[in-house]
Amino acid sequence: QVQLVESGGGLVQPGGSLRLSCEAAGSIRTIDAMGWYRQAPGKERELVARIRMGVITDYADSVKGRFTISRDNAKNMVYLQMNSLTPEDTAVYYCNLDATLPWGTVMRGIWGPGTQVTVSS
Repeated sequence: QVQLVESGGGLVQPGGSLRLSCEAAGSIRTIDAMGWYRQAPGKERELVARIRMGVITDYADSVKGRFTISRDNAKNMVYLQMNSLTPEDTAVYYCNLDATLPWGTVMRGIWGPGTQVTVSS
């Protein structure tokens, strides 16, 4: 069984920074994609940033130049460095994983429980 453990959310003032971390715990053979989505009140869940096939990064247009996603392959972890935060970044941030397990099972769309990010003065 694979679980995602998120950390790093909180309250920050506009212009501030936060770093989110997500660890994929469990038996994993390969990580196909890992990243972050967010959902603000009354809005649909949207992609923030993800890493595919270990090197390809995708970012939402609204976070390009402000957020950076990175991965630690040895630890099965992904990080999201968020700079120049604005109130529009306020949301619950969810870690997401697509992975292949040691016995060949492919798992898509594993979600973490979410971590709240609030940007407010």
